[in-house]
Amino acid sequence: MQKAPLNRRGFLHLSVVAAGGAIVAACQQALQGLAPEALASPTPGPEGKVSLTGTDQDVWTWIKPVKVVVSGECEGVVVYVNGREFEAPPQGETFTAEVRLSAGESRVSAACKQLGGGEIRSNMLNYTERLRQVPTAMIEITLDGRHIILEGGKSQPAEGDGSRIIDHLWSARPENPAQLAIEGAAGLGSRPFPGEVSAQTLILPPPTIDGEYYLQLQVKDDAGREDRAAIYFVVEQGQPRIPDYDRENPAWVEKAVVYGVIPAKFGQPGFRAIVKRLDDLADLGVTALWLAPINVSPPGDYGYAVVDYFELNPAYGTKEDFHRMVQEAHARGIRVLMDFVPNHSSAQHPYFLAAQAGGPGSAYWDFYDRDATGEPTHYFDWTHLPNLNFENPQVRRWMIEAFAYWVREFDVDGFRVDVAWGIRQRRPDFWPEWRKELKRIKPDVLLLAEASARDPYYFDNGYDAAYDWTDALGVWAWKLTWDAQKYRLLTYNLTDALTNRPDGFHPDTLIFRFLNNNDTAERFITRHGEGPTRVATALLLTLPGLPCIYTGDELGEEFKPYEDSGPLSWMERVPGLREYHKRLIALRGSLPSLHSRLWMPLSLDAARDQVAYAY
Repeated sequence: MQKAPLNRRGFLHLSVVAAGGAIVAACQQALQGLAPEALASPTPGPEGKVSLTGTDQDVWTWIKPVKVVVSGECEGVVVYVNGREFEAPPQGETFTAEVRLSAGESRVSAACKQLGGGEIRSNMLNYTERLRQVPTAMIEITLDGRHIILEGGKSQPAEGDGSRIIDHLWSARPENPAQLAIEGAAGLGSRPFPGEVSAQTLILPPPTIDGEYYLQLQVKDDAGREDRAAIYFVVEQGQPRIPDYDRENPAWVEKAVVYGVIPAKFGQPGFRAIVKRLDDLADLGVTALWLAPINVSPPGDYGYAVVDYFELNPAYGTKEDFHRMVQEAHARGIRVLMDFVPNHSSAQHPYFLAAQAGGPGSAYWDFYDRDATGEPTHYFDWTHLPNLNFENPQVRRWMIEAFAYWVREFDVDGFRVDVAWGIRQRRPDFWPEWRKELKRIKPDVLLLAEASARDPYYFDNGYDAAYDWTDALGVWAWKLTWDAQKYRLLTYNLTDALTNRPDGFHPDTLIFRFLNNNDTAERFITRHGEGPTRVATALLLTLPGLPCIYTGDELGEEFKPYEDSGPLSWMERVPGLREYHKRLIALRGSLPSLHSRLWMPLSLDAARDQVAYAY
């Protein structure tokens, strides 16, 4: 459900959380007590005649405009970037140069060329390029009837310097249903796929064993840098098929049982404590973990006020701990999903602090969505969660890179995307761009929108699944049914909720179903008791969709996620409830019909308080 305003209301913090190494110099200056006007105004040059506007800054683009303010006469103005010169044509009272930045640190200055020779230099600024300077691996796949053809020739050189790609290395996942073969030279037939194949084009005879087959392409350039992409094809009834990558879900998603994890409730530090419970979760039948937000956030915050998208909350452990947790989960057949927060940052994020301190002259002013008066926008009463400005190309690139980082570096299997509906309102064409990049890297990632599955937009614009909400933001579709049962009200038609009658669902809809999550406050069993909990759990685990069991549900635990952060005892509070969950999950896994989308509700006119359905 949508976060109730009080759920995300943070405490007023007078301290600032350091965001790893990402704190920019502008923020540091602000924290050292410089006045806002000192940040917003250009620093005078040696003789007060030429100066760069802005401050030291992070940059999420390779081509950036640099503005120069000049007083007095100049024959010309140039901008220097690590010794390279860029001409700055006049633009009103300032001069602007479009400069190409280098990887890492760029030292930027300007000079006024004098009529009689010589030049007057400006102040120096440091721009930190945050994008990776690597080639981009791209795969095209076709099926010619007799062969599967994979082409890597459209891979792109590094944006920053255009270094030439010199090698294409192909490999196959060890978990593929059968070993692949590669086509040899003319007349030589095929041979088993070795560990790696160096070739721009790969030709495969189709395997005959059914399943999904994954291949990876690694490209290297002449500077020694590399990038990876992956793709898969499907064999059904012995015949190969190229899936519709924009609409089809990988097989694991269709059969997944998700377990929502609040790391703090597993123990300290969170990642190591989760590892200790993986065997128990695998025994329960869980196939995916959805982790509550784990990025850096202010002390006392649940995690939705992100201070650094590339670092982890130290209370949960180190990056090494997290990487091991992902590996240990994979070893047990369990995928790992992160809860990610691209709609807004914390008001304590260094970029926001620098923007507020520097005003419109700050490099980060336009990183945040603003109203007509220049005030940052936010939803509800989340004044501590300013909305990001997705009209800014740097913001879009920043967020895509943040998501991709955790897939590339830690092999994360997907994301539950917080306030996906907010970005849809402000920049509706962002999500397809985002999906394309993540699926390029790992085509079997799961992309789950915190938004209503009744809205077809999400399934046409990048998402694999969405929430079991009504059309109203954050309202659980089953809530009225259980409230009617509890308070003896007129029975609400649950079948209508399950079918979205009369409108129905988008044909690609995959519904994320739950009894509890982080936003449902007190637990379902607290509100309704053991009997209804068992009935609702049976419904959850025998309906099509993506079922979620949340921390402690299988034990009958009772707590409120935003109010009680202490670890659980992990003792069963309702005898037999865990075994009940385990048997239902096993039944769901053994009978494909129980997670099939081909189901049919049945009419029971004589029993309005019962629901029946068939597959």
